Amino acid sequence: MTAVPAETTTAAPGAAPPDEGHPQRWLILGVICLAQLTVLIDNTVLNVAIPSLTEEMDASTADIQWMVNAYSLVQSGLLLTAGSSADRYGRKKMLAVGLALFGLGSLAAGLSQTTGQLIAARASMGVGGALLLTTTLAVAMQIFSAEERIRAISVWAAVNALGFATGPLLGGVMLDHFWWGAIFLVNLPVVAIGLVAVLALVPESKNREGDRPDLVGAVLSTVGMVGVVYAIISGPEHGWTAAPVVAGGLLGLLVLGGFVLWERRVPYPMLDLRFFHDRRFSAAVVGAVVITFGMGGALFLLTQQLQFVRGYGPLEAGLRTAPLALTIVALNFTGISARVTRLLGLPGALCTGMTLLAVGLTSVAFLGGAGHGYGGLLLGLVLIGAGCAFANPAMAEAIMSAIPQEKAGVGAGVDGTVVEFGNGLGVAVLGAVLNARFAALLPAVAAGASSLPAAIEATDVGSADRAAVVDAFASGLQTSQLVGAVGVLVGGVLSALLLRRAQRLSAATPAE
Repeated sequence: MTAVPAETTTAAPGAAPPDEGHPQRWLILGVICLAQLTVLIDNTVLNVAIPSLTEEMDASTADIQWMVNAYSLVQSGLLLTAGSSADRYGRKKMLAVGLALFGLGSLAAGLSQTTGQLIAARASMGVGGALLLTTTLAVAMQIFSAEERIRAISVWAAVNALGFATGPLLGGVMLDHFWWGAIFLVNLPVVAIGLVAVLALVPESKNREGDRPDLVGAVLSTVGMVGVVYAIISGPEHGWTAAPVVAGGLLGLLVLGGFVLWERRVPYPMLDLRFFHDRRFSAAVVGAVVITFGMGGALFLLTQQLQFVRGYGPLEAGLRTAPLALTIVALNFTGISARVTRLLGLPGALCTGMTLLAVGLTSVAFLGGAGHGYGGLLLGLVLIGAGCAFANPAMAEAIMSAIPQEKAGVGAGVDGTVVEFGNGLGVAVLGAVLNARFAALLPAVAAGASSLPAAIEATDVGSADRAAVVDAFASGLQTSQLVGAVGVLVGGVLSALLLRRAQRLSAATPAE
């Protein structure tokens, strides 16, 4: 078995020994979370600017899709490569580079004059975002002791929820007072502050000897992930049998298959596949896919339920979903989720979180319809938020603790990649269930309609057929939410059992 190079950390003066954590660890965590928050907000902030972009830049539907997707495609495709680069060249260095690239991309986006310029700027922001998302978690793993790590990861996870909640709201406020470019230029002071703080506070850490660069693996993983993510993003819009969607998905899967074969053969793999021999790691990956499947699918369905079934506008719908994110933030920032995890252990926290998430989805399915008040929907949102608050940090800790410290960047890349995959899978599967149920219940006058607006357009105002169309869509939402709840519950229990069994076997087997 190949010896693993030791980890080296160039700490700031007066740094404490590694088992005690860095003396300025909480301040450093605040800095890296600020950087991460900026990236996460940009995942959703552009959606509210679509009408302005369409009017002012004369953007076509295809242009708008690429403006939105260029960021997430590049970011998703580069997560593994970014994590590996951080391990090899230094996490502080890559964190600073990521901030700089993100800031330059934001400047270019805010000053763009054409749709092509904006798409290119968003892609460059995606490169910076991939570096930031992987290095923030990797740095947190380096500066905290094992006892405090779950609390730190809880705060890190809460920032994810905060980014989701504040993106559309911040975009709406900015667009009420400024032109669309301001949603990008507002990143610049945050990036500047973050860059100065990172250079002054964050200690450098990297693999002391460093592996040889796996350039072929980096190219294969990037191309493969871009192909798969493109298919997942484009499928709901263009149809799963559309030629570009099928071609992108097949190309991505074939290239990822080639990536696995290459990583098994190369002496210095970017992603050591022996990690998957560790049952703790495999169980945590299963849990990550399941929880993000439920979360991604739930949010996809909830947005449509609030706007199409309950009749809320985009801003009001965003405000109505805020309790979900606020629950995650409250439980993680107060340390409650960390205390629950220490009390129950990682498998117990994971199972508890998944169960709450499943119950929340069920509550939204039965009490979130147009015939009920907001109370039932609020209950479901709070339960979903509580479930994510317990399960997300436990899942991230399980993944990161199963990987050697010198590979923390790769571990963060795996975590981010799994999250992207689970979110996309939730949208794809639960969206397919929704569409199938909706199509089966449509009245004859709207048969064959591919969406709710198209079906409504085929009916007369105030007619029984129009009411039947809305009822069919509501029924489709309920069915897909219940399918999601069952999937989350079964998958959560399974991953928790696998993780508990892996921990017992690991404790009973002497370390190699």
